[in-house]
Amino acid sequence: MLEIRPTCEHCNKDLPFNSKEAMICTFECTYCKDCVENILHEICPNCGGGFEKRPIRPERLLEKYPVSTKIVHKPVDLEKHKERIKNNN
Repeated sequence: MLEIRPTCEHCNKDLPFNSKEAMICTFECTYCKDCVENILHEICPNCGGGFEKRPIRPERLLEKYPVSTKIVHKPVDLEKHKERIKNNN
């Protein structure tokens, strides 16, 4: 079951359960679409994998399957990430 994390790990932008801006990697690292496209260049800074649009959990299931309230805010070291991007090409 996906955690559905509430914010972007880099910029801390709110990403509610129904956000169309939320992107996740295979390990559920969660970033906003703007950070994924313009800062991370589609490469997860944690695992090096790609991103997909996070599914939207139906509102009727939120009581039974609540979304995470844990905020993971760890801004990306952009210099290290540039090296990772360079090494992936």
